Amino acid sequence: MSHISGRKIQRPADQLREIEVLIISAQDLKNVKHVNKMKTYAVVYVEKSHVAKTRVDEHGETNPTWNEVVKVKFPARLPENDVLAAVNVDIYAHGHVREKPVGSARVLLCDVLKGGDASEPADNPIQCMTVQVRRPSGRPQGFLNLWIPPTGRFLLRRESLSFSLKEAAEEQKEEVAVEQKEEAVGRAEVE
Repeated sequence: MSHISGRKIQRPADQLREIEVLIISAQDLKNVKHVNKMKTYAVVYVEKSHVAKTRVDEHGETNPTWNEVVKVKFPARLPENDVLAAVNVDIYAHGHVREKPVGSARVLLCDVLKGGDASEPADNPIQCMTVQVRRPSGRPQGFLNLWIPPTGRFLLRRESLSFSLKEAAEEQKEEVAVEQKEEAVGRAEVE
C-alpha cells in the first residue's frame, strides 16, 4: 500500500474480490461428539486470511441445515481459471472447550465462476451442487450441498436466500461510503 499524506491507497494487487456462497446443508457427517449433541457450523474461505462463517446449526447434528449466504473475499489478482484456487468449506462441531473438526469440502473456482452479468438471468442459472466431505483423516464421510452463482453474485435478493432489505440497504450504504472515500482520495492526490 502507498501512503500519501497519511492516507492509505489500495493498489490493484491489494484489492479484494467478493463472491457469495449459499451453504445449504450437509448429510451423513461423522458424529465427533459422542457425549453431547453435535452442533455444527461451516467456515468458508478461498484464502485463510479472509474467512466467513455460518451460524451454528443447533438441531441437525450429522445432517445440519444452514441455508445461509456467506460473502467470501479473496485477492482480485487470483485468476478464475487458476486450477488450484478453490472455495474451501471446513465443518466444525461447536464445543464449550474447543471446536472439533468434522470434515471439509472443496470446490474449484474455475469450475463454478464463469463470469457474466449478475443481473442477467441467463448468466446466473440456479446450480446447486453436492460435494464430498472428507474427514480430517482424508476418508470420505458425508456430503455438502451448496450453490455458488457463476457470476459470484446472486440475482435474487430474497429472504429464502438469507437476504433481507436491511442487509441490501447496508450494502448500498457501504458502496456509497467507499465511492465517497475514493473521491476524497482522488481530490487529495490532485492537491
